[in-house]
Amino acid sequence: MTAIVPLLLQNAIIVALCFAVLWLIALRIRDVSFVDSWWALGMVVLAWTSFLGTGAPSPRKLLLLALCSVWGLRLGIYLLWRWRRNGPDRRYQTMLGKAESQRGMSFGRAALQLVFALQAPLQFIVALPVQLGQLGGADVGPLGYAGALLAATGILFETVGDWQLARFKNDPTNRERVLDTGLWRFTRHPNYFGDCCVWWGLYLIAAQSGVGLWSLPGPVLLTFLLTRWSGMPTIEDRLRRKKPGYEEYVRRTPAFVPWLPKQG
Repeated sequence: MTAIVPLLLQNAIIVALCFAVLWLIALRIRDVSFVDSWWALGMVVLAWTSFLGTGAPSPRKLLLLALCSVWGLRLGIYLLWRWRRNGPDRRYQTMLGKAESQRGMSFGRAALQLVFALQAPLQFIVALPVQLGQLGGADVGPLGYAGALLAATGILFETVGDWQLARFKNDPTNRERVLDTGLWRFTRHPNYFGDCCVWWGLYLIAAQSGVGLWSLPGPVLLTFLLTRWSGMPTIEDRLRRKKPGYEEYVRRTPAFVPWLPKQG
């Protein structure tokens, strides 16, 4: 237990430094959109710093590291590609524009307060399973194997959902249409559902160590962010305004947990 404080303090400093550097980059290019990719890539960094700073490798430590790395590198690179392809994210542009015009904030101050200083602690908390899970016993066990299966399923689900969405958006004839095929037929947010599966799975692996039980705030916070705050509510409000058929899609399609769509 005495190792918890040094590990978390070390990682908190790393998170703060990384976000400070990213803020300076945002000031130079006047765009914060790339921070979304760092949400995933930064968690990979935390997984590695925790792995390297907690003694000899063990099956549970390696499992946590591998799953987090696969998830984070895939998602982070995908989001970087999407940013470079599509340009600045309109959500961030709107938010920062309002802060500048209505609240008199400079771009730098708005970016720091509303984006980087906010996301840094959230990232640190969500990543608790791959930090605290590196402490304690070394075995994986039944709970850990169940978590690994859940996390792997989440990675696959999220990857397929992102691929189906990217392919759908690449077709200009779909501009006014709603994606309601593939995984999107069974849930309105397969990528968010997959994300939650990954982090609940990582929590189950971490919980096998005993110390990792204390990382529960991580997946709880992520689930709240995706379903109640910055994930589903933001996207669905925008799609209701832009897509004429979205209300009908909402009526027949489960919001989060995949299930058969309603008929009629």
